Amino acid sequence: MIKTKKSYLFLILFLIAGMTSGLLKARARFEPSQDPQVQQLIIDLSKAFEAAAAKISPSVVPIFAEQIVQVQSPFGGPEDPFKDFFGEDFFKQFFGEGGKPEKQIQHSLGSGVIVSKDGYILTNNHVVAGAEKLTVALSDKKTYQAKVIGTDPQTDVAVIKISAGNLLAANLGDSDKVKVGEWVIAVGNPFQLMHTVTAGIISAKGRSMVGLADFEDFVQTDASINPGNSGGALADLEGNVIGINTAITSPSGGNIGIGFAIPINMARQVMDQLIAKGKVIRGYLGVTLQNIDDNLAKALKLKSTEGAIVAEVAANGPAAKAGIQQGDIIIEFNGQKISDNTQIRNLVAQSKPQTQAKVGLLRKGTKMEVTVELGELQKERTGKHQEKEKPEEQPTNKLGLSAQTLTPNIAQQLGYDKDHGVVVTDVVAGSPADDAGLQKADLIKEVNRIEIRTVQDFNREITKVKKGSTVALLVRRGPNQSYVTIQVQ
Repeated sequence: MIKTKKSYLFLILFLIAGMTSGLLKARARFEPSQDPQVQQLIIDLSKAFEAAAAKISPSVVPIFAEQIVQVQSPFGGPEDPFKDFFGEDFFKQFFGEGGKPEKQIQHSLGSGVIVSKDGYILTNNHVVAGAEKLTVALSDKKTYQAKVIGTDPQTDVAVIKISAGNLLAANLGDSDKVKVGEWVIAVGNPFQLMHTVTAGIISAKGRSMVGLADFEDFVQTDASINPGNSGGALADLEGNVIGINTAITSPSGGNIGIGFAIPINMARQVMDQLIAKGKVIRGYLGVTLQNIDDNLAKALKLKSTEGAIVAEVAANGPAAKAGIQQGDIIIEFNGQKISDNTQIRNLVAQSKPQTQAKVGLLRKGTKMEVTVELGELQKERTGKHQEKEKPEEQPTNKLGLSAQTLTPNIAQQLGYDKDHGVVVTDVVAGSPADDAGLQKADLIKEVNRIEIRTVQDFNREITKVKKGSTVALLVRRGPNQSYVTIQVQ
């Protein structure tokens, strides 16, 4: 009995000793390292942030914008689509009695980056758009009235200028060399808190389809960006500007760690044209391009999803004159490999009109190269179609849609004059066609690159497609064409 009690006592002491050792080890893990090399590394990193902030901060300035607006009542007023990025109104709004229209001055705050000693400042278009008066405050607290040199809504870039000299201009870096995971700082004036510096990393590069501009190639960062930061600097740890802070993604309007900046290489190219000409002149290829996903690659028997497929060729445009055809896949532009639609679109836009461009193509499995003389991109137009009449339907149950041969009368109503194909007259909810996004009034022009002119043509080609396979349709909606893939059931 005594022996058993001693055994229990020994076991308890052993457990206590083990727990104590574990707690001490755990505490050691959470205590600051005493290793001199580790401590020096932390100090050096801190100094790098300090040096970068000290270098770039004097070149980032607040931009105060005043805009005259009309209000109808204390409960209304024009909504600003860039509200989340623009900064809040500084002063309380005053409204006329009885809901009568009344002019008032709306104040807002953004940021800008000084890019020259003589007063040129790079910022966002949405910071200055519609402003009646722009005021810039320098770090020495002097204020200057600014004039707009040029704006480019398609990239959300603007250049303004103040009459001042001997300014401390920011050093513009090379955004092409920025790496995902690299430390960066964001400098701006969020919520009227002047010259605020936040830190983070580069979360991603080449972000497009964000819906903020026509030409997008954003750098994504988790450095805090908030209202008032727009137009400010995203800088590396050497204090070089690698982006112009533009927007955030947030359900609440506040920072959640997803911010976007225009790459400085794109912003600089636009800025140089705005300063020299007051506008941006872009190259024009004359094609409608589309990304290639796995389903489309499978349907068209492509080896990869690299490149951008030509969904439409503008009549008498540069591409048409060079022999580029619908269904061609652009894989290179002036020797640079093309990964997607956004890349080729931006490269063409950044090229000068009336210059020769070498375009690498993949046509039905065969590689080829053509030389295109680029045109000048004009303002894009959007098309609308009239309400359609109900045509006679022929169901295609395999896809879950009904279609009708395009007649001259239907073509005139829908804006499909001088075109061919079958018009979608109905889509079954939950069907493969519905899942693929097909809609009434869509015009189907090809099935797996076979031209379609009648419902009979369409049904014949769909019948050839085996169950479980993916079919590629060339579809026109209004003035636009694209390839749509559907898995046949």
